[in-house]
Amino acid sequence: MRAWLGEQVAIQTLRWRLWAPVAFGAGGAIYFSLRFEPPLWPLVLTAALTIGGWVAARRRGWRRSATWLLMIVACVASGLAAGRLRTEAVAAPIAPSLSEPTMIEAWVVDVDSSGQRGARIVVAPVRIRGLAPEQTPVRLRATVQGEPPRPGEAVRLFAILNPPPAPASPGAYDFGRNAFFQGLGGVAFALGETRRVDLSPAPWRLRLVMAVDAARYALAERIVVRLGERTGGVAAAMTTSHEAWISPADMDVMRDSGLAHILSVSGLHMAIVGGFVFFAARLGVAAWPWLALRVPGKKIAAVAGLTAVGVYLVVSGAPPPAERAAVTAAIAFLAILLDRQAVTMHGLAVAAFVVLALQPEAIVTPGFQMSFAATAALVALVEAWPRRTREISAPWPIVVIQRFGGWLTAAVAASVVAGLATGPFAMQHFNRTAVYGLLANLGTAPVADFVLMPALALGAALEPLGLGGPFLKVAGWGVDLMLAIGSWTAGLPGAVRTVASAPDYVLPIAFLGVLFVCLWRGRLRWLGLPLAAAVMLWPRAPTPDLWIGDEGTNAAFHRQAEAVVIRPGVRQFAVDLWSRRRGLTPVDRDEAGWSCDRSSCRPDGAEAGPLALWWGRGTPETDQMDALCRTAPVVSVRAVLEALPSSCDGRLVLDGVDYARGGAVELWRDGPDHWRAVWTADVRGDRPWSSRPASELSDSDG
Repeated sequence: MRAWLGEQVAIQTLRWRLWAPVAFGAGGAIYFSLRFEPPLWPLVLTAALTIGGWVAARRRGWRRSATWLLMIVACVASGLAAGRLRTEAVAAPIAPSLSEPTMIEAWVVDVDSSGQRGARIVVAPVRIRGLAPEQTPVRLRATVQGEPPRPGEAVRLFAILNPPPAPASPGAYDFGRNAFFQGLGGVAFALGETRRVDLSPAPWRLRLVMAVDAARYALAERIVVRLGERTGGVAAAMTTSHEAWISPADMDVMRDSGLAHILSVSGLHMAIVGGFVFFAARLGVAAWPWLALRVPGKKIAAVAGLTAVGVYLVVSGAPPPAERAAVTAAIAFLAILLDRQAVTMHGLAVAAFVVLALQPEAIVTPGFQMSFAATAALVALVEAWPRRTREISAPWPIVVIQRFGGWLTAAVAASVVAGLATGPFAMQHFNRTAVYGLLANLGTAPVADFVLMPALALGAALEPLGLGGPFLKVAGWGVDLMLAIGSWTAGLPGAVRTVASAPDYVLPIAFLGVLFVCLWRGRLRWLGLPLAAAVMLWPRAPTPDLWIGDEGTNAAFHRQAEAVVIRPGVRQFAVDLWSRRRGLTPVDRDEAGWSCDRSSCRPDGAEAGPLALWWGRGTPETDQMDALCRTAPVVSVRAVLEALPSSCDGRLVLDGVDYARGGAVELWRDGPDHWRAVWTADVRGDRPWSSRPASELSDSDG
């Protein structure tokens, strides 16, 4: 056994260095999991000292086991320091919560995806009434009425201004953190129409960004005009990242069928576009014998592919997933230029290192986790795939059958492997599993790979010249077929399963298991399978009895496998997010058994529900407060309370002070009059992207 284990370790050879980006990412993850902001210079100094120790050990010829451990420690310390340096570099003002609507004068930078309340735009504020210039955010995301203004226009909005929203529940998706690293300092909701104004010329960098975004938006509009709103909206999203024309119904179909990843410009799109241009350029060089004898065709094709990736990155608006995919594709093409193998685990490790060095915050985003887990699994599949013996003088029908069988086998294997690698992250972050996702992806893969994306790339390139019509029409056929496959699979019985999130510490265990299976060579790699399945197998924590949203405007309580929503339709996104995280099905409360008015809702008896909710901005009168406390063991009041009637003795009463300090809250009933609370601010911590201080109510007793 010792000899066999020694052989398993020996065959790793240079694969030990593949764990360097894993350790670097672990350092970044540790930084983002902290509930306080660590000082900068101790982290930088620790990183410098550990790197120096590792370099010195290598020069002194220490054993590989010792230098490997020093490398891991140095990478973890460097990841911590990189996260802190990145936070320092992107720090910008965050909008406060203003008590009254304000006037915003700004430049329109881009058009964002539409929300439930209307079209959304990204603006660069010039002036915000009530805020000094040093308090003005660099960017805002604004929801506007009617048609959105175009990029490059100067507008005036009368709007409600708030900081980026906190997580909908403790441990849920943190939009505020993502907004912080994307430069978004607040969100605005326009109360009236958007007016055009005259502003002084914008800085040249902002003018350049707006000019590029205006060209992207114009291209998206032309694609929609060519193909119609439904088909063209999907095609535009795949080209320029503008999802403004995709209906909520089509978005749900794509999610439920497991095809939503096709809408986001990411690794799949970069691989298809870059690969298509690479093979087309190489074929063109090979088809001209005079040129093929005088230039390195493969390297010329690599330059063409690299250029195509760069152009596509600009056209897509360079969202974070596209940037990560472009880095990975660029490293593959650079490997070709340096006479190295393009698709290797070492190349992927370099890409991961570059991405994490530039964007350390990517380590905590679902896109990065799923993208690199799937890519690592596919590269491991390529490494393990048996090499086919080439036949000699075989009849062409047999060759066609063999090639088709080989392609089908490879396609199924790739879809299964990628699905298994990304499954833990989909379950943990999105709490849903597309049961027939493999079937849908197998059906759309040949269409997307060989028809849709190449035709869309050619059509988008030629459309500014007015010549993209024929190619866009072919791409439209591909989009229609993809939507048809998605609608069919999404409509099958049991197409979507909701899965409750595991505890936060389980996902890193699963991530480590997936990476061990992919990076380790030999049979010991299968020891990582139980770890990779941790999200699926780990016992779930007890479901909260109550959830009350931020500011106390809505709430839901747990009843069997349902989340009973007290105010249906209000802040529905937060309700859906919390219920999915807990594996519950949201349902509206019964009309019977509840007494509700414009400002409050209370149960008529204990069997109706455990919470009385007051969402009005005004403070309830004494008799109103008395009625709330008499009907429920938990009372939530949005306003700030000065005094409580005697009927509230023994009740858990939460008011505006609690919500201003803690955000949303989950409550567990530990006894007849004993409640345990976990607040969003406690889990989030006091970080630069937190717009309020951490609460002192962590795991408090009610």
